[in-house]
Amino acid sequence: MSGLEDQIKEIEDEIQRTSYNKATSKHIGRLKAKVAKMKEEAVQRAMSSAGGGEGYSVKKSGDGTVVLVGFPSVGKSTLLNRLTGKESEIAAYAFTTLTVVPGVLEHKGAKIQILDIPGLIAGAAMGKGRGKEVIAVVRSADLILLLGDVYNGKHLDVLMRELYDAGIRINRPKPDITIKKASSGGIRLNYVGRESLDLDEVRSILAENKINNADVLIRGDVTQDDFIDAMIGNRVYVPAFAAVNKVDLVDDEMRKEVKETVTGRFGEEPYMISAHSGYNVEELKDAIYDHLGFMRLYMKPLGGKADMEEPLIVRSGSTVEEVCQRLHRDFVDKFKYAKVWGNSVKHDAQRVGLQHVLADEDIITIVSRF
Repeated sequence: MSGLEDQIKEIEDEIQRTSYNKATSKHIGRLKAKVAKMKEEAVQRAMSSAGGGEGYSVKKSGDGTVVLVGFPSVGKSTLLNRLTGKESEIAAYAFTTLTVVPGVLEHKGAKIQILDIPGLIAGAAMGKGRGKEVIAVVRSADLILLLGDVYNGKHLDVLMRELYDAGIRINRPKPDITIKKASSGGIRLNYVGRESLDLDEVRSILAENKINNADVLIRGDVTQDDFIDAMIGNRVYVPAFAAVNKVDLVDDEMRKEVKETVTGRFGEEPYMISAHSGYNVEELKDAIYDHLGFMRLYMKPLGGKADMEEPLIVRSGSTVEEVCQRLHRDFVDKFKYAKVWGNSVKHDAQRVGLQHVLADEDIITIVSRF
């Protein structure tokens, strides 16, 4: 594996040394595609060679699943206990958590599954440690909470690189790119919007994956990296945010320095917390809820009063049809109309159909055919 890693580093260094311009774009695209393919093959080899052992099987539950991702000993188990009351084993040494420990955070009416996983280490994406199993759990998450501590702010860089190498794209929308292989005709490139890549770049990248005939459609502004991700095809796009633990152990000056450092590396301010003392943990709960993009709906039976005590928790932008599916599949088949009170309609008790998009704190009555 070290030989392969050396080859990858050599090509990445060449990419760094080469200025990107019109004349070099095709060459850089080919090198990037080559590195991506080598990394993907290394990951797949690591996963297959690690096969036969016992993996982590976690059934998703609740309204959303959050995975705590961090290096060993940053306090993930302590934070899980603080958030959920779950007794995850805690000790002052690395690798205490050797399996996935789930807990449930109940907040603003939502039941949120929190997973404490074994600490990531450098090289996890290529199978080091329990990297294969850990990465598989992270890929299925609805939200990633990157957890560092005040003594190891630079660890977030390593975490983000490991997730990237494992095909996990954080806080990025999935690019709208379609690649349909063909038997002949070469590469045919079509755009909707601005042309951000030219035909030579696209042809060079595809050639690294032995694709010489294809119809390519790109919508919107994309980069070479976006196109390479679409070509490989197994990327997942997951929202994430960062928190820095153990802030009660340092003075204000160091706390400020760490916060600024992490903000510069991650692109947004981290939540500064202490899982041990509970400092800022309530604010962290709000952040988890908000990053999951939840909204609350109140169900009102026909002719009755709305249940304002227990909201139905759904994702922002949900339609009436998605609410019906959450309640029971028969609601879709027998749907007649719905009545809605709230911000998503022009007037209270407005009749809407299945495709109506709901808003936070709407009240909804579903009327079915009998």
